[in-house]
Order: sequence, then structure tokens, then C-alpha cells
Amino acid sequence: MKTRILWMLPVAVAAAVLFAAIGGASPSGNPAVTNVPTANTKASGYDPSSKLSPELQQIVWAQGSTALENPQGIVTNYGYENDVSSADNKNVPQMLPVPPNATTEAQKTEPDKNTYLVLPPHTQHGPSAGYDYGNHFLYQGHEVGAPDANGHPQGYITRINLDADADHRVTLLASKDDQGNPIAPIDGSTWDPWAQRLLFTTENASAPTYAATLDYPSTVSDVSGALGRGGYEGIQNDSAGDLWIVEDIGGTVKTGSTNAKMPNSFIYRYVPAKPGDLHNGELQVLQVLNAAHQPITFASESTFPSADQIALHTYGNVFDTKWVTIHDTAVDGTASFNANTLAKAKGGTPFKRPENAQFRPGYGFSQFYFDETGDTNATSSENGNPVTGADGVGGWGGLFKLVQSAPTSDTGRLSLFYKGNESVTGLDNVAFLSENDLAAVEDAGDTLHTQRNALDSGYVFDLTVDYSDPQNQPLRWLAQGRDASATLDSANGGYGKNEGDNEITGIHVSNGDSTVNGILGAQVPTLFTKSTSWRWFYTQQHGDNPTYEVIWSPRSSG
Repeated sequence: MKTRILWMLPVAVAAAVLFAAIGGASPSGNPAVTNVPTANTKASGYDPSSKLSPELQQIVWAQGSTALENPQGIVTNYGYENDVSSADNKNVPQMLPVPPNATTEAQKTEPDKNTYLVLPPHTQHGPSAGYDYGNHFLYQGHEVGAPDANGHPQGYITRINLDADADHRVTLLASKDDQGNPIAPIDGSTWDPWAQRLLFTTENASAPTYAATLDYPSTVSDVSGALGRGGYEGIQNDSAGDLWIVEDIGGTVKTGSTNAKMPNSFIYRYVPAKPGDLHNGELQVLQVLNAAHQPITFASESTFPSADQIALHTYGNVFDTKWVTIHDTAVDGTASFNANTLAKAKGGTPFKRPENAQFRPGYGFSQFYFDETGDTNATSSENGNPVTGADGVGGWGGLFKLVQSAPTSDTGRLSLFYKGNESVTGLDNVAFLSENDLAAVEDAGDTLHTQRNALDSGYVFDLTVDYSDPQNQPLRWLAQGRDASATLDSANGGYGKNEGDNEITGIHVSNGDSTVNGILGAQVPTLFTKSTSWRWFYTQQHGDNPTYEVIWSPRSSG
């Protein structure tokens, strides 16, 4: 018997309790999951704690101050680099500004997308010879790094050893690639079971796309001769061994608008010569056709207001799509290339900063959902367009649904699943909690937090609900707070190097299956059942940079 959580929340009953079970049964069989009615307020000097649905709890597996068991140079801690040392101990970073000259602090590295794997016992090692690191691991790349002696930002890859003691909790897997170059700051990650490599994206068209071996020390290779370089963030396999990549690059302001940004990011599919080949294959870009069956391109989106942009963000519209090859190693060679430039030249369709995507489980990789962060500014002309009167034409972003007969199909159909608004916008990372429940988390940014007087939230969208009906709203499972470190950064411009308010990222639900049967979308998650192996993680970036696991509250276990 399949059961699912009923995440849709009518506005009229915003404080109601929803009775549900995630993917079968929680420990008590049929618990209540309660909507968190409001986001946390943003106010100067105010650092509220996070609020979760009372049936949920969270535990910290690592935070920024957690020391790496094997520090190297300035790479010393899980979420900090030692570019500014404590006055009392040069071996540890100054994590907070210290009076009387409170003008600087160490670089916060912002651990990003999480990838969870369960591996055979005694197969993974670390710097402590003979130590048993267990077999449950959580991998991250780090999004920000202080410049090294040559001015290159120092990124790195960490492994949280979920079975280890405190001294062995976090291992530095690599800070340099196989050519001795510093690893660029990293955003997205996934595990490719065909290639037997972790894949890391860098959200930087000048930086590599990486493939890394699992064990310590990790060998990290540049694979952007086939996959390209771009503002890559989300990356996922399909069942054929292809890689679907989501790009996040902000655009310039459109002429004639106020803070309405050009869509400047694309959806890609890498088709390897054979599954697991990260050096030979074709990179394709998604092209969307408008009502006149003409491609919606970067050039066509340069006008304001854009009829195509309005149409894309209107409920009920369905667009034909096709994949267009922009680079083929058999023809174009294996030198690194700028995918964003080629996508524009070949007529790809740009979006406003999509950041993450996943295949809907249980549907044979035929449904692909991706978010769009939007302009993250309430003054954008494309949030309630004063020219057209349209109620949001892209500035608030949203969620899109791409349907194909198979993941390898060259054509498909695209539609808007959810249109963002001031309260629900800046959607960043996504993860499926069940067949019908898609979790998405906000990264709205300090500007919009101030404009709407509200910090970020995590939501769950019921895919069986029609969100064109304003009575239907997603359920808020998390009203994120703000830690003291982020509060100081927000008030002081990050001391010239760090971000301000906390954001939610890296939401990840997986059973850790490292085989081809374990790629995200292959199995329907069954969280919180008595015998489940599925686990739910996310990272609270900026400030203290903790990585959490969401668990079921004992009070809800009956």
C-alpha cells in the first residue's frame, strides 16, 4: 500500500494540522505534520532560531568550526579557512571579529550540495591508518575560498564520516587537482555510478568541471573538455547514463526595466559516448519553442517586456522543446569550452538562474523538475509588471516541469508548475521526499529578506495540486533562523569577504545506494519508516555553516 504526505495547504486553513505519512509510515504509523505558519522576521541585531514542523527535528553532523582531521595550509576547518588567524593561536582561524579592531574575520567556505553514499565496509580510508571510518558518508564541495598566494580562490572537497568519532568526523579529500592546481570553489555535486566518480560543478565559466575518486586521498580531474564550463550548479544522472546540468548565471538588467535581469542560464544534457565516459560525448542545450513554434533565445529575451517571458510564466501554457547539440568531442575536440557562450550561439533557451533539478521518482525518468531563482529583488519590473499588468513574469522565479517520453528523447513538453511570489521565491535546491512531494528551499538573499521583512523558508510542493488556484499554497516545513555569526556579517557587509544572512542549500534525500539503481529518481523515497535507509540532509550556508540531518521527532512516534 502506498501512502504519501498531503503537503498542499489551503490558505484558509494555514494553521491546520495535516495528517499524513511519508512514503509508507512514520514510526507511529500515521503522524501529524504541521505547517509552520510564518517565516522568521529579519531585524537588525536579531538572530532568531529556526522553526521546524514540530514533528521534525534536526541534528548537526558538522559545522564551520569543526576541525578537519587533516588540515592543509589555510584549509583547516569544515566551513572556515585560516586566512585570518586567531591572535592567540595561529593554527586556528579567527571566526568572529574581535574588539577593539573588529574589522575582519576568516573566510567562510559555504559547504554546498550534499551527496550521501553507503559504501561497503572497510573500503574507504583516511589519514589515520588503521582507523575504521565506517561506511556511511556525506560529500561536499565548498563554494567560496580565500585567495592563495597566486590569487586563486582555494576550494576543497570534504567527506563527513557519519560513523566516525569527533576527531575523525570530517576528512579533507582534496584541495588540489591531479595537475597540482588549486581546486576552484564548488557548487553542485552528484555520484555517477557508471563513471565511478563524484562529479563537482563550479558555477564559473572560467573554472573546471571536476570528477573525483571516492577514497582518500581523492584524485580530482578536469572533465570540462567534454562537459564544458559554465555557471553549472545542479547535476544529475538519468537512467541511460546521461548527465543533466542546470546553470546559474545572473544576467544584466534589461533596458527599460527596473532591476529585471536578463535570463542568462541554460539547461544542459551531456550524452556520453557510452555510460560513464566523461571525456567523449555530446553536450546539448534545451531549446523551448514559443506559440509561433520559434525558439525562445537569449536575443529574443533582450526586450522589455518580453512576450515569451510572460508566456513562460503563465499557468496552463505548454511549450514544445528539443535538445540542440552545442559541442561534440568527436567533431570539436576535447579542449575546455564555454558552454554558456555556445548555448547562446546555438539558440538555447535561457532561464532566470535555475539552480537545481531532479527527476520525479516512479516515472521512469520521464518527468524532470527544475527551479528558477529569479531576480530576488522586490523592485524588479518583472514582479507584477507595471507595463503589462501581469502578476509576475519571471522576476519571482518558480518551478518548471519538463516531460519527455524517455530521458533520451530529443523532444519534450515544458510547463510552469509553480509561479513564485514575494513570499515564496529564490528557490535554490530541490529534493523529492516521495513520489508526489517535492521539497524546495529558498536563497532569497539579504536584499529581499529586508524588503519582505522575512528570512528564508523550506517548502514542500504536492505535485498533484493545482497551484494556479491561489487557495493552494505549499507547506512550510522550515522557517530558517539566523545565527549570530551571520547576523554580524549582515550588519557589517561580511567584513568585505563573507555573505550575510543564512541561506538554505544542499537539500538531499537518498538511501545512499551507490549502484545504478540508486541514482536520484530511480527509487521512490520512503523516509521515516521503521526499516527505512532513506535520509534527509541540508546545509545552512553562511554564518556558522552547519550541515543538518532532518529526523522524525520522538514525540511523534506515539
